Amino acid sequence: MKRLISFDIDSVLEVAGEPGPITLDMVRRAQELGYIIGSCSDIPVPMQRAMWEKHGIAVDFTVLKHKLGELRTQFEADEYYLISGRDTGDYCLRSGFVFLPVETTTGEPWMLGGANGLSS
Repeated sequence: MKRLISFDIDSVLEVAGEPGPITLDMVRRAQELGYIIGSCSDIPVPMQRAMWEKHGIAVDFTVLKHKLGELRTQFEADEYYLISGRDTGDYCLRSGFVFLPVETTTGEPWMLGGANGLSS
């Protein structure tokens, strides 16, 4: 099963201006498991790309939040997830993404099992 995970940055990633619980090692593990990964944030795309490059992670995409839905046309996946510290409301649902609150994805979130009822 092919999955796409989009990480919000602030309050999600450990390297953000407002650090969150998702470590870069966790992101690398997602890549190793074959997930399509990248970021979706209000932070300008060039700054998102620079952040990933600085840490040596080649992501599949970087987009602004209001362009989240465009990822569905760019990447074919069975499931699309947005991990964020803020409830993204309707635009996440309209874009066809499942919202995962960051606090529910700590530990080994890439298995998407357990409390979320999703298996890898």
